[in-house]
Amino acid sequence: MPYVKSHIRRDGARVRAHYRKRRRARGGGVARRGRSGGGAWSAAVLVGGVSALVLVVLAVGFVRRHPYWSVLLAAVVGLAVAALLFARARQRARQRAEQARQWAEQARRDRLIAVTDEMSGSEFERWFARLLEASGFRQVTVTGGSGDRGADVVAVAPDGRRVVAQCKRQGIRNRVGSAAIQRFAGTCREVHGGQLCVIVTNSFFTAGDGVRLARQLDIALVDRAALETWASTHTPPPGLLVAR
Repeated sequence: MPYVKSHIRRDGARVRAHYRKRRRARGGGVARRGRSGGGAWSAAVLVGGVSALVLVVLAVGFVRRHPYWSVLLAAVVGLAVAALLFARARQRARQRAEQARQWAEQARRDRLIAVTDEMSGSEFERWFARLLEASGFRQVTVTGGSGDRGADVVAVAPDGRRVVAQCKRQGIRNRVGSAAIQRFAGTCREVHGGQLCVIVTNSFFTAGDGVRLARQLDIALVDRAALETWASTHTPPPGLLVAR
């Protein structure tokens, strides 16, 4: 109920204001709402139980009055369920077959060095990662990207050494020079902790100081010819399987 309350302002004028009292629920509003929610849930459960009981009674009555129709109806429902399950099983089988076909096609293409000529740098890294997995390397991870500091793919060799690989996807006429080899030599072991450092390219390396430096620092260089043999046989070049 509203009530009137007057008070005097600072300027001496009397002001009357109307207020409405707030009603407090016994036991708190939260508890009251909780009891209301519990009652609604109980009512819903009761209605559901009664409905289920009525359906059972009706079904039993129908079966007693029409036994032949009941058998026919049950057979139709069973056939429909069986047809649905069969259709789902065929769909899953087709999906598995299509996936297996795609994997087989991918594996066939991965054995061809020519496919790398149409790849981007990131696609070439993933292609080489799949080659490592097919060759028995474990924990293969593609890490290439901005800020990778030369480590495009890391893995664990069959003999347990940590592999750090740099992938150079080049045009076949563009060779990997000594500068790239020197940069990778400075980060493979010191930064990435590599025990087996590899530079792999679908092109070739320029002869000179870079190749000699790679031999001195025990960095494996895999050019197009070696990579083609590796991809077709899944057998890494000598030195990548056992420690030297």
